[in-house]
Amino acid sequence: MRLGRLLAPAAALAAAGCATAPAPRTADEALRPYYATLAEPLPVAPPGARLDRAAAATRIAFGSCDNQDRHQRFWAAIAAKRPDLFLMIGDNVYGDTRATGGATIPTLSAAYARLAARPEFRDFRARVPMLATWDDHDFGHNDGGGSFAFKGYAERMFESFWGSDADVRSRPGIHQQVVVGPDGKRVQIVMLDTRFFRSDLASLPWQEKAPPLGWYVPSADPAATLLGEDQWRWLGEALDTPADLRLIVSSIQLVTDAHGYEKWGNFPRDRERFYRLLEAKGVANAVLLSGDRHQGAIYRSPVRPGLYEITSSSLNFSFSDPNRPWVEPDPSRLGEIYGQENFGMVEIDWATGAVDLALYDSDGALIKRHAAGRIAG
Repeated sequence: MRLGRLLAPAAALAAAGCATAPAPRTADEALRPYYATLAEPLPVAPPGARLDRAAAATRIAFGSCDNQDRHQRFWAAIAAKRPDLFLMIGDNVYGDTRATGGATIPTLSAAYARLAARPEFRDFRARVPMLATWDDHDFGHNDGGGSFAFKGYAERMFESFWGSDADVRSRPGIHQQVVVGPDGKRVQIVMLDTRFFRSDLASLPWQEKAPPLGWYVPSADPAATLLGEDQWRWLGEALDTPADLRLIVSSIQLVTDAHGYEKWGNFPRDRERFYRLLEAKGVANAVLLSGDRHQGAIYRSPVRPGLYEITSSSLNFSFSDPNRPWVEPDPSRLGEIYGQENFGMVEIDWATGAVDLALYDSDGALIKRHAAGRIAG
């Protein structure tokens, strides 16, 4: 069939004054009408404890990389620390471990259902308030970004499972901010979305022997983005919110350049833009929280020396051999990498203004603590 025959009906409709719907620009847009017809139930987490936003928070725990089919004993260890809030910061389930089998990403839905059925998770949810953002394995595609065809439905599942509020549901992506505590003890939690809007990654040419620390390289594309313009505007407005301490959550690492896996350094213009935004907004009270790497460590930015990042991963899915040290030279890292299962904690002493960053193992034993300074004022 010739192209002219395909175009003729549209041309005839236009000549008759009949409006035609614009063609979808992406697979995600093309799938939206289909998703609108679905009535199948979406996964929902067990009931969660209510976050008291008026109360001062002194212990905010966080972690990433929870495989729903592995042990869940770490929940009891975290609860024993009596955190005021727990942040799930990515790979909260592993739902992309097999072929998706369709646009409804059934493996992702099944992963959520499996986590919801775990009694340890259910009991923790009932005791400790939780907030969440995602990374690739609960986004639905390993190392995936904005070109993932099924991201719209993945977003619907995330918002259903975690009970996202109306503000999050009103826009594309799952980024959000929450402020807890009274004046003088206000903690702002900024949960970024490093998946929904992200450009494709740049990588090394194929080679028979894989690079020891990853394939990805900084993008040379001036239009490449990690957050997308809409989220950048949102972040600028969020940083105008008054706060005594800001916890900025990124599922992937921001400070380090020591590896070729996913990181902000793969989008150097966006990372520089982030630093410039902190400078422009006069933000000197931020701490970065990240996951993804299946290791725990603490970093200090060489660009903004007062800016610390604490990485906690994995809750139950370690890749490390305890008999072999993790080799990843990094001048921005404070001390060694911890490759076993771990969770993180931001501990605030409002009486003195001290902020400590801590990593604990899955049984609750302290791995490392670092003083990250004091809250001004």
